Amino acid sequence: MTPAWYETVKWIHAGCAGTSYSLFFLRGVWRFRDSPRIRDRWVRVAPHLVDTVLLASALTLASQWLRVPAMHAFLLTKVLALVAYILLGMLAFRWGRTRSIRLTAWVGAQAVFLYIVGVAITKSPGWFLPGPPY
Repeated sequence: MTPAWYETVKWIHAGCAGTSYSLFFLRGVWRFRDSPRIRDRWVRVAPHLVDTVLLASALTLASQWLRVPAMHAFLLTKVLALVAYILLGMLAFRWGRTRSIRLTAWVGAQAVFLYIVGVAITKSPGWFLPGPPY
């Protein structure tokens, strides 16, 4: 049985995930179009604030899931995919030496994000694989 606050935290987490992705996408578009908006202060600060709330809500939710051993693979998958997402984001926005490397990393990070969303919704690391024939 989950506590009464669980649903509220889950919605906060989902909202922050959507906002975080939207900001990531927008920053990428602005960066690849060489928009001066990419240098606005709020563009540098807002993602960190949203991601802090996202991480806090994730840890709160994980504290409930860790009590269910069957969910450990689901949590581990999300954490590993999150690390890949962060590394690809860093490659896209900081480490990439060429425009094509940065663009490829940016697109790859979005694919990883969509994978994380699929894992979150289905609670299954292999949600994209076909199921057994019925």
